[in-house]
Order: sequence, then C-alpha cells, then structure tokens
Amino acid sequence: MADAVDMANDQAEYFLQAALRHQAGKQAGPSAQFCEDCDEPIPLLRQQAVAGCETCVSCQELRERCR
Repeated sequence: MADAVDMANDQAEYFLQAALRHQAGKQAGPSAQFCEDCDEPIPLLRQQAVAGCETCVSCQELRERCR
C-alpha cells in the first residue's frame, strides 16, 4: 500500500506530465515587436531567438521572479 509521500509524488508527476503535454501542444505565434508590459521595442534578435515572445528581457525576468 502506498503511503502519503508516494501518493503525493505520483500526483506531482501526473500534473508535471499534463503540463508538459499541454505546453508541447502550443504553437508559438509571431513575436511581438513591442513589450506587452512596458511598451518598449523588443530587439529583433530576441524576436528571432524566442519565437512568440511577448516581453522584453527585463519584463520577462520580472514575470519569472513573481511566479
């Protein structure tokens, strides 16, 4: 019989795999030319390197820190 830790690990693994499947199904659209958060231009190299980017590097870093 599985204990609570095993059940929690199984549940975490299930949600991780579901999130990965969901993310894999997304197709990135074109990158934005201007940041959605600060309205500054997104450099062309970033637009090309990160398909579907919506923010500049600075704003993306802020978004990731706030998660």
